[in-house]
Amino acid sequence: MSARPSGVMRYRHMITGGLLVLTAIVAAVVSFYWTPFDVTQLDIANKLKKPSAEHWFGTDHFGRDIFSMIMVGARTSISVAIVAVGIGMAFGVPLGLAAASRRDSLLDETLMRINDLIFAFPALVIAILITAVYGASAINAIIAIGIFNIPVFARLTRGAALSLWERDFILAARVAGKSKFRISFEHILPNVLNLLIVQGTIQFSLGILAEAALSFVGLGAQPPLPSWGRMLSDSQTMISFAPHLAIFPGLAIVLTVLGLNLFGDGLRDYFDPRIRRDSR
Repeated sequence: MSARPSGVMRYRHMITGGLLVLTAIVAAVVSFYWTPFDVTQLDIANKLKKPSAEHWFGTDHFGRDIFSMIMVGARTSISVAIVAVGIGMAFGVPLGLAAASRRDSLLDETLMRINDLIFAFPALVIAILITAVYGASAINAIIAIGIFNIPVFARLTRGAALSLWERDFILAARVAGKSKFRISFEHILPNVLNLLIVQGTIQFSLGILAEAALSFVGLGAQPPLPSWGRMLSDSQTMISFAPHLAIFPGLAIVLTVLGLNLFGDGLRDYFDPRIRRDSR
C-alpha cells in the first residue's frame, strides 16, 4: 500500500498558488510606496534597454523601467479584479438567495432571465457599451467586469441554496417561525460560503484577464497609469527587436492567473469533505 501524502504535500497546489498570488500582492502594495524608478518619468536616452543589473527587466520605448511598471501594473490589475469581484458578490449573492427562497415564483423567473440577458454580453462588449457613453477608464472597466460577475454569483448561490431549502435544519428553522430572509442569511449563506470563496478566486483570475484584455484594446486603465494589458499592446510593433517588452508583462499575467487557479483548486479540495476524508 502506498503512503498517503502529508498535509503539506496534499495541498501543495494551494501553497504554490498562494505564494504566486502573494508575490503579486506584495509587489502591488510596495508599489504604493516605492518602485526602483519613477514610472511617469521619461528617459528617452535609455529607451529599449535590454535587461541588466540597473534595469532588471529592461526599459520600454520611452525609457521607463519595465520592472517598476509591472509593480504598478500589479496594483492596477489586482485593484480592478478585487473591486469587480466584490461588485459581483455584493449584488449576485443576495439576488441568488432571494431567487432560491422564492423558487418558481415571478421573482425567481425574472432574476434568472435578467441573468441570462447579462450572460449574453461578455465583459468586453459591456465595456465597449459603457466606454461609448462615458469614455475609457479603469473605473468603467471595473463596472463592466463587475456587471458580468453578478449573474455568475447569482446562479451559483441560487443553485447551491435550492438544495439546502429542503434540508431538515431549514425546515426546523421555518417551523420555529423564522422568515425566509433570516433563514437565507443565517442558515443558507454560511453553508454556501465555501463555494462562493472558491468561485471568488476563479472570478478574480478571470477579472485580471479581463482587465488585461480591456487595457490591451484601450478600454481599461489609461496612461500614464501602467497596465499589463497595455504594456503588451505597446510591445506589438517592437517585439521582433525588443521581446522583453512582451515577455515580462505576459509572464506577470500568466503567473498571477496560474497562481489564482492553483489556489482556487486547492481551496476546493480543502473544503470538499469527501477529499478530506479520503486523504486521512
